[in-house]
Amino acid sequence: MIKNVIFDVGKVLVEFDWQGYFETLEMTPEVYQKVAEATVLSEMWNEFDRSKLLDEEILESFLRKAPDCEAQIMRFWNNIGNCIKRYDYTFSWIQSLQDKGYKVYLLSNYPRRIYSQSIDELAFVEQVDGAVFSYEVQTVKPEPEIYQALFQKYDLNPVECVFLDDNRQNIIAANELGMATIHFHTKSQAEEELRSLGVE
Repeated sequence: MIKNVIFDVGKVLVEFDWQGYFETLEMTPEVYQKVAEATVLSEMWNEFDRSKLLDEEILESFLRKAPDCEAQIMRFWNNIGNCIKRYDYTFSWIQSLQDKGYKVYLLSNYPRRIYSQSIDELAFVEQVDGAVFSYEVQTVKPEPEIYQALFQKYDLNPVECVFLDDNRQNIIAANELGMATIHFHTKSQAEEELRSLGVE
């Protein structure tokens, strides 16, 4: 029986619209691609989520990959929280589940720097029953340690949990640990799958 609903944050409860923010930087297509590959599309982005390295080390890595785009990378870096926009349905969806007696938790890959720059958009963190962010535990999905951190912190039984994430690899890892899972595409699709699991 499902007692706990666990949400990923990015692209489930908030939009991470780096493409939209990049467009405000008025870059040529070539520069746009260079900056993207140096930052959000780089292998270092996972380490940014993990937040084990200092921000300065992360930034240096980004700049090394595209030294001729320093101005654009710095503008992105200094305003990175602008990529986060809370979905209109977030508060009401969490509240509706809690009103029906479910506990609601968050489990998200989220860098410390973006968290600090997007606190207003993340106001729903105060509404949920608990949360684990990657920057807090320095491990990232789909590594099992981050899921275990949530289970241990809130004494959760995986078989009583359903986990929603937009990333298939994260879903597979959660499933292997005993949770029911939903590969998130849209709210309506996720709600239909929740109902099929008995979560009304």
